[in-house]
Amino acid sequence: MSAGRLLPLAAILLALALALLFDLQRFLGLESLRAHREFLTGLVAARPVLAGLAFMAVYAGVVAVSLPGATVLTLAGGFLFGVVWGGLLSAAGAAAGAVCVFLAARFAFADLLRARAGPWLARLEQGFRANAFSYLLFLRLVPAFPFFIVNLAPAFLGVSLATFAAATAIGILPGSFVFASVGAGLGAVLDSDGPLTPGTLLTPPVLAGLIGLAVLALLPVLVRRIRRR
Repeated sequence: MSAGRLLPLAAILLALALALLFDLQRFLGLESLRAHREFLTGLVAARPVLAGLAFMAVYAGVVAVSLPGATVLTLAGGFLFGVVWGGLLSAAGAAAGAVCVFLAARFAFADLLRARAGPWLARLEQGFRANAFSYLLFLRLVPAFPFFIVNLAPAFLGVSLATFAAATAIGILPGSFVFASVGAGLGAVLDSDGPLTPGTLLTPPVLAGLIGLAVLALLPVLVRRIRRR
């Protein structure tokens, strides 16, 4: 196996090692967002492009190494950059991280990652064989399978990188914008001194975002009807 085929996996392992070494997961929470709020908002105001690129890179790293915290990052993106840019940056970061996992599975240690996918892989195979793009788009819109598994399975089943990247980028946009809209309403919540409980999060803007999530949850019915037609 050439060294070039190991580069995607090496990048993921390096990112994971750094995350564990510096315990970066402690920053992936709403309390951390509140603690560093002034620094982050100041950075976005002073260097919006740099801050956006850094946010996207962090998001990609979190997705690539499968650290929990992507949802909080999307909320933070909405809070820091607004609904539109927060949603776009979150979606771009998530797509980039997913592509890293896809490339690692395609070019390096496929057997090891296939074993991690386990029985999920067989359940996905038929759908990918029939129509890779539409099926992958369906899985992104309707998260019926773990995100990590949906990153791995297409690589094992011969889906092209272009198809994977396009379907992933399109499919995760609705959820990214909905969660970013929830994040855009976190200002009043973060201003409070109390703990971040479900009750304190239910401000009108956050409730509007949750209604969006409820609508998004109805997508399985719509998509299934379209697929049948």
